[in-house]
Amino acid sequence: MSGNSFGKLFVLTSFGESHGSAIGGVVDGCPAGMQLQTEDIQKKLDLRRPGQNPQVSQRKEQDKVEILSGIYNGYTTGTPIGFIIRNQDTKSQDYDNLKDKFRPGHADYTYSQKYGIRDYRGGGRASARETAIRVVGGAIAEKYLREKYQIEIFGFVSEIGGVRIPLVNRADINNNEFFIADNSKRDEIFELINNIRKENDSLGGVIEIKANGVPAGLGEPVYNKLDANIAYAMMGINAVKAVEIGAGFSSAKLKGSQNNDQINQKGFMTNNAGGILGGISNGDQIVVRIAIKPTSSIYREQNTIDNHKRNTKITIKGRHDPCIAIRAVPIAESMLALVLIDFILQNLGRKY
Repeated sequence: MSGNSFGKLFVLTSFGESHGSAIGGVVDGCPAGMQLQTEDIQKKLDLRRPGQNPQVSQRKEQDKVEILSGIYNGYTTGTPIGFIIRNQDTKSQDYDNLKDKFRPGHADYTYSQKYGIRDYRGGGRASARETAIRVVGGAIAEKYLREKYQIEIFGFVSEIGGVRIPLVNRADINNNEFFIADNSKRDEIFELINNIRKENDSLGGVIEIKANGVPAGLGEPVYNKLDANIAYAMMGINAVKAVEIGAGFSSAKLKGSQNNDQINQKGFMTNNAGGILGGISNGDQIVVRIAIKPTSSIYREQNTIDNHKRNTKITIKGRHDPCIAIRAVPIAESMLALVLIDFILQNLGRKY
């Protein structure tokens, strides 16, 4: 198992590197008969695309997806959906000074130790560039979930650099460059990001992802729980360092009488469980939060070692996000969609 595929019945496999000719993937297991156009996927990809505003990486990639197979006359055929996204603005020369040095916070050192060789151009396979493939798979999964089961997934940035931004108005999420759900905080976040760029530094953030309309009964006890798979999916996203379901870490501070979601005829009275009990969905809203570390590539001189383990200094050039969390929202939404569609398909064989 080389770790390039995700899912059991709805399987996404990705390939490619940050500065190769293209990245791409295969979605295997998508049910036949769903109407699917390139535009359905492209809308989701455009949310993640770099270079759209000064607050994200200025790498100018169009991220145009090319469908190679699995769709005929606008409908899925049930066969593998193959696709590629060509890399067009690599500027590999920006990384020439890194070929013999390990960047702090990156996978350079660990890839070198594991494989004995590494692609230093933009991090190669370890680059967040690969996450565009997850967004393609997620866009297909989201369309199926939405049309077949009325499941709706949405995410937003709920914290940047310690500044919390609550869910005030969901309509605001796609009406600002930060994916925040409160436009009144936009200027404050803009100034925060602008200042950190001037300091040649970076910030971390928190993303919250919710799923409405998820039916009760998804999840397989004991070692294939829904929340365990969600955590696995989210931790597989670059720079994610923690995952919470429902009340998460806050539940450790509560009493049982406070944390338990009591039930009446209308359903659960609270949702500290985040829509999952015993590893199985309870029909309530799925609530997930992920913590994303500050961007590792910063324009400050740092201490490191070279390929011969000699102490040296490093200054990273190139085009990097001052806060990765901003562009990670559609990625997190996509990973949740991939988990949910997989369990939906598994559940089809569970009842007579």
